[in-house]
Amino acid sequence: MSKKKRTREHENGTAPATSTRTEPVGASGTPGAVQAPPAGHVTKMTEKDYQRELRRLHGELVAMQEWVKRSGAKVCVVFEGRDTAGKGGTIKAITERVSPRVFRLVALPAPTERERSQMYMQRYVPHLPAAGEVVLFDRSWYNRAGVERVLGYCTDEQAQQFLRTVPGVEQTMVDFGIVLVKYWLEVGAQEQTRRLQGRIDDPRKVWKLSEPDLLSYSRWQAYSRARDDMFRATDTAWAPWFVVNSDDKKRARLNLITHLLSQVPYEPLPKQKIVLPKRKTTAAVVRPRVPLHWIPTPF
Repeated sequence: MSKKKRTREHENGTAPATSTRTEPVGASGTPGAVQAPPAGHVTKMTEKDYQRELRRLHGELVAMQEWVKRSGAKVCVVFEGRDTAGKGGTIKAITERVSPRVFRLVALPAPTERERSQMYMQRYVPHLPAAGEVVLFDRSWYNRAGVERVLGYCTDEQAQQFLRTVPGVEQTMVDFGIVLVKYWLEVGAQEQTRRLQGRIDDPRKVWKLSEPDLLSYSRWQAYSRARDDMFRATDTAWAPWFVVNSDDKKRARLNLITHLLSQVPYEPLPKQKIVLPKRKTTAAVVRPRVPLHWIPTPF
């Protein structure tokens, strides 16, 4: 599908809606939840509909990937949001059908003693994309504006210094040719409670719980104020924040991927006709003649 056709679909309303940019403070002027987008779908999306749309978007992501490889483009995508907002699931939806050699995930652990003595942005710079790469940050340098500030891992002075300097750093990234896209996934208080309780009750998800998760849950308002300060200081013309309502995970993933595709100026490359060559065989295919340890087949 051509980029022009995709654009017409969005203009006509036949394509999935993209996430809308919102103001960081609610209508009442108090922090707590970002201003909600216009009312949209209220019915739950079926798994069949979700998979159908995701399959289509996966095809577009592959087309974008091939364009990035051929053009030497550099794409950097930042994912931020409260705990349980759906960052990991969204990143998985993006990367499950593309090449890990092109789409590179960066999720840095806690800084070492040496890294704590460096200029704050220094540990992130080596992970920025080179030509032909798409780098996805599962949390990023904005840790300083959020979790580090709220949980006391940095001083308020350090957080304010970060907010003053990061717009200039991002301007340099953009001037260097990096396509920088920043997403904030916003989850409501009740939905966050439901998801955290689900992690507690499900033995498959309990590993996702950490002490910072529980602390962040008890400091909802502090995170809201830190988020709003971050938006005010770093929502710039060259690197704006895009807010995604993630209470509905399926729609959030589809909306975000659709929006991401609109931010990268890719054009699908001509499809090459591929024909399998003839296989050279001289006898019927037989099992290997060397001893092998075959696994049991209970299924």
